[in-house]
Amino acid sequence: MNDIYRVLIPIAENNRDFKKLANIHGKLHDAYTRIDQLQGKRMFGTYFRVGFYGSKFGDLDKEEFVYKEPTLTKLPEIFSRLENFYAERFGSDNVIIIKDSNVVDLNSLSSDKAYIQITYVEPYFEQFELRYRQTHFDKNFNIKRFVYATPFTMTGKAHGELKDQYKRKTILTTAVHFPYVKTRIQVVARAQITLTPIEVAIEDIQKKTAELAVATHQEPPDPKILQMVLQGCIGTTVNQGPLEMALTFLPSDGKALTKHQNKLRLCFKDFSKKCCDALKKNKNLIGPDQRDYQRELDRNYKKFIEKLQPLVNPSSITIISTSPSKYVHSESSVLRW
Repeated sequence: MNDIYRVLIPIAENNRDFKKLANIHGKLHDAYTRIDQLQGKRMFGTYFRVGFYGSKFGDLDKEEFVYKEPTLTKLPEIFSRLENFYAERFGSDNVIIIKDSNVVDLNSLSSDKAYIQITYVEPYFEQFELRYRQTHFDKNFNIKRFVYATPFTMTGKAHGELKDQYKRKTILTTAVHFPYVKTRIQVVARAQITLTPIEVAIEDIQKKTAELAVATHQEPPDPKILQMVLQGCIGTTVNQGPLEMALTFLPSDGKALTKHQNKLRLCFKDFSKKCCDALKKNKNLIGPDQRDYQRELDRNYKKFIEKLQPLVNPSSITIISTSPSKYVHSESSVLRW
């Protein structure tokens, strides 16, 4: 609206049409007020990557597209819609939906079948892009790169123990940007990034830390959201999640840290600080009926910190570098929380 009115306002000013100017500025005032009231809770699209395999598709064979669907569209919904649409063309027995995100082995496909692979994808941004894509709108407008993740292990299984869990990120680039006049845009390029198990752990902790920060600083505060995030970080049922990562990847015997181990150590320090901030915020929001719940969260947090502290705050830290010098720096004093 602002960009359009920026063209119209000089015309109205030149014509001395003050009634029109009042109307324009009134609409702009209402629009910006509404955006502020929404607090980022705006309805944007949901995106899916759809790949077509089989000679029955003709020119679509081995092509992939990104579909923009209405907000809150679930994977089963687009499964059902595409399956029904192509079943009418090829017959229900000839249409097969591939429900995983693994690379499709073309040699294993039947030549007389039509295969459709559907995967949920999210907009992808480099770190430098996030500097100017700060609002929810910025992250959903003028986008053409999308990402989806595929977990795998070297044994061939999708999931395994933390020390064996890898992740493959596939980045897709579409021909033009969304939003567009079409809701389906062809993928013209793809790239892959493989994360090692410790990099997967770093990403998971960073994601949890970001969720804690958002829930803690949300205005107006939402106690239900805050408690849900806290439960996922230090709740009794999932307390082994973050702690297990620390026990798996951080040495407890004073050995020199690799670059990734030190990054994970720093991520845990930030994570524990955000947990503490969230607990304090929750304490100020709850009523008398939730005091026992708060005490339980405090106990879980204390146990978590007791087990984590020797791993992230050893008496001395040596970091192994890939540079000619073997050691980057050493910390001789204990780092305090």
